[in-house]
Amino acid sequence: MAEQDEITDPGQESFVDKITDKLHGSNDDSSSSSSSDSDSDAKKTAAPPSPVKEEIRREKPVHKVFGGGKPADIFLWRDKKISGGVLGGVTAVWVLFELLEYHLLTLVCHITIFTLSMLFLWSNVTIFINKRPPPIPVVSLSEEPFVGVALALRNEINRTCAVLREIASGRDLKKFLVVVAVLWFFSIVGSCCNFLTLFYLVFVLLHTVPVLYEKYNEKIDAFTEKATVEIKKQYAVFDAKVLGKIPKGPFDKKRA
Repeated sequence: MAEQDEITDPGQESFVDKITDKLHGSNDDSSSSSSSDSDSDAKKTAAPPSPVKEEIRREKPVHKVFGGGKPADIFLWRDKKISGGVLGGVTAVWVLFELLEYHLLTLVCHITIFTLSMLFLWSNVTIFINKRPPPIPVVSLSEEPFVGVALALRNEINRTCAVLREIASGRDLKKFLVVVAVLWFFSIVGSCCNFLTLFYLVFVLLHTVPVLYEKYNEKIDAFTEKATVEIKKQYAVFDAKVLGKIPKGPFDKKRA
C-alpha cells in the first residue's frame, strides 16, 4: 500500500504543473501589464516642455548677441577688473565733462601740454645724468580698421535710408506709427538731458541689463511672453476699431 501511495500518476503531475505554470504566467502578465501601465501613466503625467523654455533654447545666448568677442566679455562682466575699469573710466569722463563742466578741447590741450613737457624735460635731464633718453614710441595707424568702420557705417546709413523711404511711401501704417513714437520718445529724452548724459545712460544700461537678463532669463522671458500676448490682444482690438477703418496709401500700378 505504501508503495502504491508513493507511486503517483504522471498525468496528474503534468496537470498540476500546467496549473502552476498558468498561475505564474498570469502573475508575470499582470506584473508586466502593471509596469507598462505605470510607464504609460508616467509618460502621460510628464508635463510637456514649456514653449518659453523651447524658445529660450532656440534663441542665441546673450554672449553671441553682442558678437562673442571682447566687447561681449566686457558687457557681461566676464572679467570684472576690465569691465569695472571701463565703466569707471566712462563714469570719470562723464563727471569731468558734465558735473565739473570741463570742456573737451581744454582737456585735450592740457593733457598734450603736460605730456610734451614731461618728455621734453626727461630727454634733457638724461644728458646730464648720463642715462638713455626715454623711449618715445612711433605711432602709425593702419588703414584697415578705419576702412572697416567706414564700410559698416555706410551699410547702416543705407539700410536706415531704405527703411525711411519705405515708411514715407505710406504703405505700412504700423511701422510709421512705431517710428514716430520712437522718435517722439527720443525727442523728450533729448530735451531732458544732453548727448553726453544720454550716452552715459546707454553705456550703463549695456553694463547692467544684459547681465541681469543672463541671470534671470527664465523669469524675464515668461513675463515677456505674457506681456506680448496682452499687447497683441490690445493691438488687434485697436486695429479692428481704428486702423482697419483708415484707407491705405495708393500702391504703384503695374505696367501693362
